[in-house]
Amino acid sequence: MTDPVLAAQGADVRAAARALRPAGSEAKDAALRAAAEALTERAGPILAANRADLAAAAAAGRASSALDRLALDEARIEAMAAALETVAALPDPVGEVLDGSVRPNGLRVERVRVPLGVVGVIYENRPNVTSDAAGLCWKAGNAAYLRGSASAQATNLEVVAALREGLAAAGLPKAAVSLVEDTSHEAAVRFMQLRGVIDCLIPRGGRDLVAAMREHATVPYVLDGDGNCHVYVDASADLDRAVAIVVNAKTSRPGVCNAAETLLVHRAVADELLPRLAAAMPAVELRGDAATRAIVPGAVPAGDEDYATEFLDLVLAVRVVDSLDTAIEHVATFSSGHSEAIVTSDLAAADRWVAEVDAAAVLVNASTRFVDGAELGLGAEVGISTQKLHARGPMGLRELTSVRWVIRGDGQVR
Repeated sequence: MTDPVLAAQGADVRAAARALRPAGSEAKDAALRAAAEALTERAGPILAANRADLAAAAAAGRASSALDRLALDEARIEAMAAALETVAALPDPVGEVLDGSVRPNGLRVERVRVPLGVVGVIYENRPNVTSDAAGLCWKAGNAAYLRGSASAQATNLEVVAALREGLAAAGLPKAAVSLVEDTSHEAAVRFMQLRGVIDCLIPRGGRDLVAAMREHATVPYVLDGDGNCHVYVDASADLDRAVAIVVNAKTSRPGVCNAAETLLVHRAVADELLPRLAAAMPAVELRGDAATRAIVPGAVPAGDEDYATEFLDLVLAVRVVDSLDTAIEHVATFSSGHSEAIVTSDLAAADRWVAEVDAAAVLVNASTRFVDGAELGLGAEVGISTQKLHARGPMGLRELTSVRWVIRGDGQVR
């Protein structure tokens, strides 16, 4: 069924995308910088709206991890503004020539980056996604069509108002960032089916959102899936390093997709490492196999369901393994394809991990928390793709473009 409100808004977004497509880098960067300034200038109204959203979410019994993702403060708004400034300083991918050749018949052939058009983003709780997604979309020449969650709607409306100030200041159409105001489930389904409006749809949310995309979406989409991330501590690992990496990967921000959810420990170091980790993370509930529970009596039993779960909380599944082969097999069985880390001093083990583990990101001697667009030099990210086409891993500017052929001739016919 056609939604007349979404259809009218979608037509405006589509028109904005056409206007933005030929915009030069100077105008797009001016919009980004003006939007960054507007965010900081409008911090008061944004934070007031966020306090109202937080109060309603807390009254509804939302989990602490969800409240953390929803919450803004002055520092987080400054970080949102800084991300826009960073994106403005990045090279513009639009018009980049990937390669070219001259055919024997004289045709000059190039492959060139171009905008996707309208990028739809459907996301939960996190108001920073509003500015990150919009900024990346603009820089790559796209309009951003956003559908946030009801829990963050008041905050998102204020953020979008600031972003639109930036667009207007640069002479670009305000509809290049548009927010769906109907936050019902039915409207979300209709949003996923806006064929002829949305060129690429990206979800930022949990398993239920991804399942809804698979069931209902009729527009092309890139899945930002679960982050069931693993850290494997090898027999040769430096244990001080291992403790620091695991603690950071699990506890620095447990409610985000690049947090570690399962720890695999080689039997040779388990007796020493696991008690140290339990002491270093007293707030973390450890769920382990029999070998883990024998070493850490406070751990609770873990089964396959635990190893398959993205907890997004201070819970860590633990398994003691006999070899690198077993660790790789465990990851192959339970991984969501997001980010997988090994801690090791054995170069051969590190090389095998990189070669054999199938994930959007593999890490050696580093926390999974680094799998983030800003940390990897993308300025920000519109999502982290756990599929393989057309993008994989953190999606920055280049992942928000397509490639087309440009063919120039002087009268050739076939």
